Amino acid sequence: MTAEQRYDALMDEVFSLYEQDRLTAALDILRTADRDLDPWQAELAHTEACLLGASDRPVEALEALRRAFAKGGWWHRRILAEDDDLAGLRDLPGFAEFVDQAEQRRADEGAVPGEHRLDVPAGTARGVLVALHGAGQRAEHARSDWSAALDLGYAVLAVESSQRMSPMYRTWPDQEIAAKDIAAAMDTVPDDLRAGPVVAAGFSAGGRAALLWALTADPLPVAGVAVLAPAIGGIELPPSRALEPAVAWFGAEDELAEYAEAIQGLPDFTVEIIPGLGHVFPADFGDKLAGVLGER
Repeated sequence: MTAEQRYDALMDEVFSLYEQDRLTAALDILRTADRDLDPWQAELAHTEACLLGASDRPVEALEALRRAFAKGGWWHRRILAEDDDLAGLRDLPGFAEFVDQAEQRRADEGAVPGEHRLDVPAGTARGVLVALHGAGQRAEHARSDWSAALDLGYAVLAVESSQRMSPMYRTWPDQEIAAKDIAAAMDTVPDDLRAGPVVAAGFSAGGRAALLWALTADPLPVAGVAVLAPAIGGIELPPSRALEPAVAWFGAEDELAEYAEAIQGLPDFTVEIIPGLGHVFPADFGDKLAGVLGER
């Protein structure tokens, strides 16, 4: 197991305990992280601070952030100043100044372009599926999660966001920047593949970015869209364009399922609620993808 896979597994376990309100157990698991996970020390510290904040231990939460900051960590102002779990830190002496310092370090680091991945199926490709990863993930996650499209004859272009909330945490908060990232990735696709239909795809925050791209045709028109658990809270969806396929899946146990109705309101969109599923890819996702791409 790679260090990144170990980090992902650790965070999945911590998040599961957090959802069960088992905050002490989540902290105990989080603190088993070893030196191999040092590249994610800022992300681990933010999670620790959130768990401590949710446990009404704001002073310890700020200390955890300060320790990581002393080692080079930083965080976008938004996740320090707006996270509900960190609300108890906002009145602590020095917290506002700490947020300013973290934001300045983030600005000094500047943007770091994502590392996009292109996989091509055997034989002639039927089109390109452009896959956007979820929040906190990378192109490799999207590459793996949407790889079933290769067996359906589609090239898979996994796009990595340039937008970072902390050193290793990439996501898609700004749609204009997302469009630029997608355009940069598409520029790497050979002309013979670009001639075929393009399908926008994504998970969670990436699902939102993919859906908005498909609906607005920015950075370029696409033939269809397929998204899992698109995180569309707080945004107004633009009018639908003619898209085929036009499908969204939600897990019935995922809190984001509350947004299914908004997508069902778009003309010609299909929404499927998957029983028993949380905020993860279903085990039979390849079959579901075949159902929308296999007959095109």
